[in-house]
Amino acid sequence: MRKTYKNKLVNAIAFELRENKSSFIVYTILRALVIVVAILQFLNKNYENVFMCVLTLILFIIPSIVQMTFKIDIPKELEIIIYIFIFSAEILGEINNYYVTVPYWDKMLHTINGFLAAAIGFSLVHLLNENEKLEFDLSPIFLVMVSFCFSMTIGIIWEFLEFTLDMILGTDCQKDAVVNTIRTVALSTDGSMSVIKNIDSVSVNGNLLPIQGYLDIGLIDTMQDLFVNFIGAGVFAVFGFLYLKHNERGNIVTYLMPLKKKRDD
Repeated sequence: MRKTYKNKLVNAIAFELRENKSSFIVYTILRALVIVVAILQFLNKNYENVFMCVLTLILFIIPSIVQMTFKIDIPKELEIIIYIFIFSAEILGEINNYYVTVPYWDKMLHTINGFLAAAIGFSLVHLLNENEKLEFDLSPIFLVMVSFCFSMTIGIIWEFLEFTLDMILGTDCQKDAVVNTIRTVALSTDGSMSVIKNIDSVSVNGNLLPIQGYLDIGLIDTMQDLFVNFIGAGVFAVFGFLYLKHNERGNIVTYLMPLKKKRDD
C-alpha cells in the first residue's frame, strides 16, 4: 500500500515535468523555499511551523494527484495560482506573520479563494454537462449560480473550521477587531436599543486594555471574510456566464477551467 502511494507521488511529479514545465518550475522553486523554511524553523525549535511546512508540501502535490486520479487536465495557469496561493497562505501568512503585519493580506487571500472555489465549482458542473453518458444539462445562469453557491459554501466551511480551532485549540484564526461604537439591546432592561459611542478605552477585571476602543471577538473579521469571498465568487460568475453565453474563448475561464483528458497518459 505504501509502495503504491509512493509510486503515485513520483508519477504525479513526473507528470508535471512532462506536461506543464512552467507550473513545474514554479512548484520546484516554492518547494525548495518551503524546505529551507522548514529547516530554519526546526533549528529554531519551532516545531509547529515545521508541521506547517510539511502540510504545505503535501498540499503542493494534490493538483497532480487529482489530475492522475480523475483523468483531468488542470491548466498550468490555475496550477501556478494554486501553488502561489498555498505558499502565500501557509508560509507567508502563518509563519512569516503576514496576516498581522501586511494590511489586508487575509482579505486578499479570501477574495482569491472565493474566485478559485467558484472556478472549481464551475468546472465540476461543466464537466458533468459535457459528459455524454449523463443526462445532466444546466443552463448558463444555473451553472454559474451553482459555482457561486459552491464557492460560498467553501467559504462558510472555512469559517466554521477557524471557529472550531479557536474554541478547541485556543487559536486566534478569527482575528478580533477594535470598534468605537456598540449598538445592542443586551445592555437595556426593556429591550430597547442601547448605543455607546466614542469608546476610547476598556477595562477588564480592573485592567485597562492597551487598545483605543472595544474589542470585537471575531464577528467583524468573519463577516468581512465572507463578504470578500462573495466578491471573488461573484466576479468569476460574471466571467463564467459570458464564457457560456457567448462562447468567449479568450475569456479568463479558459485559463482556469480543468478539462477531461483527451488522451491516456
